[in-house]
Amino acid sequence: MRAFLDTTLVLPMLLYSCLSSAASSPLYSSSCRLHRRFHLNGMHKAGDVVLGGLFEMHFAPTYPDLSFTSEPQQADCHGFDVLGFRQAQTMAYAIDEINRNSHLLPNVTLGYSLYDNCNQLGIGFRAALSLTSGQEEQVTLHETCVGTPLVLGIVGEDSSTRSIAISTVLGLYRVPMVSYFSTCSCLSDRQKFPSFFRTIPSDAFQVRAMIQILKHFGWTWAGLLISDNDYGLHAARSFQTDLSPSGGGCLAYLEILPEGNDPSEIRRIVDVMRISTARVVIVFAHESQMINLMEEVVRQNVTGLQWMASEVWTLASVLQTPHLMPYLGGTLGIAIRRGEIPGLREFLLQIRPDLHHNNSYGNDVVRFWEFTFQCRFAPPPAGWIEAGGALCTGHEDLENVVTEFLDILNLRPEYNVYKAVYALAYAIDDMLQCEPGRGPFSGNSCVSFDENGDVLPIYDIMNWLWLPDGRIKVQNVGEVKTSALKGEELTLDEDKIFWNFESKEPPRSVCSESCPPGTRMARKKGEPECCFDCIPCSEGKINSVECTSCPADFWSSPQRDHCVPKKIDFLSYHEPLGICLTATSLLGTFFCAVVLGIFIYHRKTPIVRANNSELSFQLLFSLKLCFMCSLLFIGRPRQWTCQLRHAAFGISFVLCVSCILVKTMVVLAVFKASKPGGGASLKWFGAVQQRGTVLVLTSVQAAICIAWLVSSSPAPHKNTQYHNDKIVYECVVGSTIGFAVLLGYIGLLAILSFLLAFLARNLPDNFNEAKLITFSMLIFCAVWVAFVPAYISSPGKYADAVEVFAILASSFGLLVALFGPKCYIILLSPERNTKKAIMGRSITK
Repeated sequence: MRAFLDTTLVLPMLLYSCLSSAASSPLYSSSCRLHRRFHLNGMHKAGDVVLGGLFEMHFAPTYPDLSFTSEPQQADCHGFDVLGFRQAQTMAYAIDEINRNSHLLPNVTLGYSLYDNCNQLGIGFRAALSLTSGQEEQVTLHETCVGTPLVLGIVGEDSSTRSIAISTVLGLYRVPMVSYFSTCSCLSDRQKFPSFFRTIPSDAFQVRAMIQILKHFGWTWAGLLISDNDYGLHAARSFQTDLSPSGGGCLAYLEILPEGNDPSEIRRIVDVMRISTARVVIVFAHESQMINLMEEVVRQNVTGLQWMASEVWTLASVLQTPHLMPYLGGTLGIAIRRGEIPGLREFLLQIRPDLHHNNSYGNDVVRFWEFTFQCRFAPPPAGWIEAGGALCTGHEDLENVVTEFLDILNLRPEYNVYKAVYALAYAIDDMLQCEPGRGPFSGNSCVSFDENGDVLPIYDIMNWLWLPDGRIKVQNVGEVKTSALKGEELTLDEDKIFWNFESKEPPRSVCSESCPPGTRMARKKGEPECCFDCIPCSEGKINSVECTSCPADFWSSPQRDHCVPKKIDFLSYHEPLGICLTATSLLGTFFCAVVLGIFIYHRKTPIVRANNSELSFQLLFSLKLCFMCSLLFIGRPRQWTCQLRHAAFGISFVLCVSCILVKTMVVLAVFKASKPGGGASLKWFGAVQQRGTVLVLTSVQAAICIAWLVSSSPAPHKNTQYHNDKIVYECVVGSTIGFAVLLGYIGLLAILSFLLAFLARNLPDNFNEAKLITFSMLIFCAVWVAFVPAYISSPGKYADAVEVFAILASSFGLLVALFGPKCYIILLSPERNTKKAIMGRSITK
């Protein structure tokens, strides 16, 4: 960016070179005279290269009436501005310091032409054009009428509006203008203002700095007052762009302060402030507008506000009075970075008026002297002496008078002027040779601009302290700056901040309080985003700007303020239902073992031998497996349990039903063998054939299970459809067809056994096994027919419970129906456990 400032100097230097050559041309050998123009107040010093300056040394112009019948007279400037004069003297000092520096512009003497803009655009614009054209009559003329050298750069303006107007024209000729006080963000547009630079941060950064403070203290509801000019309007635009509920808050109101004293409009604005719930008021306006505003604030006694000041009035002493401190005490303001200029005080003390106007200071020094010592040089106005006024001698001592002109401890705009002069000087002397660490500014740094011609932003944060003894102090409580690594940084020393409230703490300034846990924000129709109602979140969502759903495996807490893991639901060994089913399964297994023990112990008795003891033992073993396989349905589903549970269930029940089917077939074969010529039936259905039949029938079910597991194996699954707040762990069957074939095959064998047993129910025997098989199969089929709709309609773990219940119910039905009567005879009626007793009924018949 320093290189770009160098390039803007090329055109003015070329013009200067051409005009210097033209001075020796015969064309300009005759003498000439400039046409008289308006006289501009200013201070001048000759040099090889001249820098221009525009400063506000007076703030109240008076224009004559324009009658259009005579030549218009020049406006008079009133109201001496001692700080503007000090800024002009700072530029003069910086140029004097550069001329004494042998390392900077060693063969060039810098001069200056400093003009008073009188706080008016027209006067400042005329001065700028005079500087660039060299056609101001104050400049000493040679016979050739070429005049003094053209200015190669201008330091100014102190107003954004004037800088916009002047830079628009200067940019056409690439004359660099370095402002020390114009902050409008619009001036960063390089297309419109290609040769404009500044040593004060842009308002865009100032707005972001204020938003940082708002966020720091949680102020989401603030009012904004602006001046009706480029300074205020562009700041308002930046606020509306950058301020949002996520970025800092909302504006409760936006009001434009009138330029003049408009009591009715100011009264309306103060009424808005008083009625609003916003406790923070941001003001982007000049101190003159603040004076009019505060008069109405005091009249209406509007207290309890936290003021935030832009850099224009942060340090305005005219507002720091005991009369206003009950209202403005505790103000937080953005201030230009303070700097130190060694030697400036000694330079200022050397200023002396020259009554003959032969020095470079001119009339402005005379006016400064009269303003400082409250005296008048001869001839004084009529009645001045009589009224007690003193005459100035020009020998008064500045050190003997209290004046802020010599207050060099609070140099802020002046430090920017100082940097602006050096920026132009280094640009002339090839600014690129300035090495960081060897520059003339704080920390031996060089001046640097960004791609928009803005200086690297940094602001001090000031606080208006109202001391107990009535004194007023504006103290530094922090800073905000932009760094290359961390971006915008805000540093605050909150312990030093004075809060003008009874609580001595920062105020609350929100449109709506934060929603409590379990609720969400719902915007109020027609109001800013910071104003909202709080609506309870629905289940499964937690509060935020909008209620957000919890992740799939999480659910909202009872207060709906955070997500908690969902409860995992499955048929557990630790819950009452799981405990009951487990106990029943173990009890059934135990009964099977007891019956098996009884049969083994009484294996030689007629009733055991008559009922095919081998098949009975196989049947009891299979029933034991049926009882035990139900345990696979209890507990947290895992891959292996899901795969094993249905396979074990299917094979166990097929083994059980196969034994019953073969047992039924044996009964029919024995009955047929008891008839003449039927002995061959037992030959073809002996012990080997019985074992083989059971094995083949069971192998078919094993093949079905293997095919099912290979093609589409059951697997554990997290089901969130049954309950919103629970995760149901279940085993999905994988292939519904495989599960249906498995159950269908069991059902086929059970129906076949039931039909065969039903046909043999009336066979002659004292202890008819066929009747018991028929009854057991009837129970078995009834249980599994009822199982299907119950299983389909049961959700989650209850489907597993239904299946376990069906397994246990059918297993107990078979155990009791087939072995209950036999155990009764063996244990409680041993007299019937004889061959004669078993065959007695048949013999009797």
